Amino acid sequence: MPGKVTIGSNIGQAHWAVEQLQMEVGIDRVKVSKAATDLLQFMEQAKSDPFLVGIPAATNPFKEKKPCTIL
Repeated sequence: MPGKVTIGSNIGQAHWAVEQLQMEVGIDRVKVSKAATDLLQFMEQAKSDPFLVGIPAATNPFKEKKPCTIL
């Protein structure tokens, strides 16, 4: 009886879709203009972010001084 499997499958998919939509109703949305402004501000600050750009070797306090070589 393939017809019953398809109907049950469609009901299951519809139930999942309803649950998903109910969860999404409670999500606070951010307007695109606000998100774009935040993204532009982040990109400006990213130019000087040491995690994204890296630390110059001359000013890096954690740089290895010289490797120890014991022969």
